Amino acid sequence: MKEYIEERAIAIATYIVENNATVRQSAKKFGVSKSTVHKDCTERLMMINPTLAKEARRVLDVNKSERHIRGGLATREKYLHSI
Repeated sequence: MKEYIEERAIAIATYIVENNATVRQSAKKFGVSKSTVHKDCTERLMMINPTLAKEARRVLDVNKSERHIRGGLATREKYLHSI
């Protein structure tokens, strides 16, 4: 694996863990796609740093379990402001 990919995967995972960031937030911050963030954190990072990969995975799982709530709140805000 190329060195810059390894460095990016570690940087993204560290950002996710430190900021409880979502995949979308991380992708925007690092200028890559959501698919790249997900692949870096779930597949590539396991070969580089398994401990960090597990921590990032824990945060991503929590975010995934809460996303329907965030989506509902966003929709509610949208319609409250349109009235």
